[in-house]
Amino acid sequence: MTLLKSWVASANGPKHPFPLNNLPYGVFSTDTFDPRCGVAIGDMILDMRRAEEAGLVSLTDDALFDVPFWNEVMEEGPELWSALRKRITQIVAEGSPDRERAEPLLVPQAEAEMHLPFLVAEFTDFYAGKHHAVNVGTMFRGAENALPPNWLHIPIGYNGRASSVVVSGSDVRRPWGQLKSPEHDKPAFLPSRRFDLELEMGAIVGTASDGPVTVDEAFEMIFGYVLLNDWSARDIQAWEYQPLGPFQAKATATSISPWIVTAAALEPFRCDTPEREVDLLDHLKDTGPMLYDIDLAVSLAPEGKPATEIARTNYREIYYSSAQQLAHHSTSGCPMTPGDLLGSGTISGPTKPERGSLLELSWGGKEPLTLESGESRTFLEDGDTLTLWGAAHGDGYTIGFGECTGTILPALDNPYER
Repeated sequence: MTLLKSWVASANGPKHPFPLNNLPYGVFSTDTFDPRCGVAIGDMILDMRRAEEAGLVSLTDDALFDVPFWNEVMEEGPELWSALRKRITQIVAEGSPDRERAEPLLVPQAEAEMHLPFLVAEFTDFYAGKHHAVNVGTMFRGAENALPPNWLHIPIGYNGRASSVVVSGSDVRRPWGQLKSPEHDKPAFLPSRRFDLELEMGAIVGTASDGPVTVDEAFEMIFGYVLLNDWSARDIQAWEYQPLGPFQAKATATSISPWIVTAAALEPFRCDTPEREVDLLDHLKDTGPMLYDIDLAVSLAPEGKPATEIARTNYREIYYSSAQQLAHHSTSGCPMTPGDLLGSGTISGPTKPERGSLLELSWGGKEPLTLESGESRTFLEDGDTLTLWGAAHGDGYTIGFGECTGTILPALDNPYER
């Protein structure tokens, strides 16, 4: 597929993240408008509430866009998703007869504040990046026992906190927690000293299930994707995770990018999951390419200092696709709900510059990174701003996600000292 032309001129550049081929979904507000659904096209946002009120979009008997979230659209299912994308494409395509009616409904992105694009029903985070799992396992258990015995057979995951999911641009407060280092006999309640990022993709479930689903069915249930940073307090995690896995170490915040890039927009970039050492059981096997070729990058900027790119990798490195993760999640009969968010797990590649966390980049704090500012980092410091990027590259066009950013604020004073 090549670049599709729009009458919105800014959408026609080969490197612009929001061409007509993309049309990602978000929620925005301005000084004039309260939060509402919008579609990014070039440097502009098509106001979907006003488009529906004007009769430009009318796909159901009831209003879809009188609420500031995309869950109502998700619940309508893939047939409506396809019809909506087709209609929006018609409205903003080059030569569209709807231009005169639609042009007044565009809002500059520079004037908009972005909000969470959907109501997060549940959040599940997986541990499905093999390079990441091998690196972390090697640090803590040695190379021979890096992967747990089940890792090559199922996508390991844990249920997180939907309430802690925040939109890009939200500050993240350094958490307090119970820590215990090997050199101390007793734990202490302190601010995290090893606060970290995790470069991930998030898949958004669009339709519900009430029993086990196949990988094929799961693939059709996914509405779209976002960039995801699952902030992690490594020192809290080290003390608490045995035997039930992460808990408070992962409950501080999970940042997502503000634009949902639909599965339809990513269709040209489908690719296979990595080669497997062991065959999966039949209910988890791929029946075709269900992963995506998406370039990913992370930068770190100390307060008041320039940013340094600290990692660059690709989504195709993830070992289990989101469809496999979703299918596995349903095997027990667990109902899946529109608005469920599935984190891919940290995405790392085979070389050091491709590692998607500071835990790996600094090898547990033993190999500090030197930034362009001249400062060094093993883990995140107060005032640091982390930015995630992602883009798929087509023939003369780019499918982007927008930035996923967050700045570390200092820990609060001890909340238990009164």
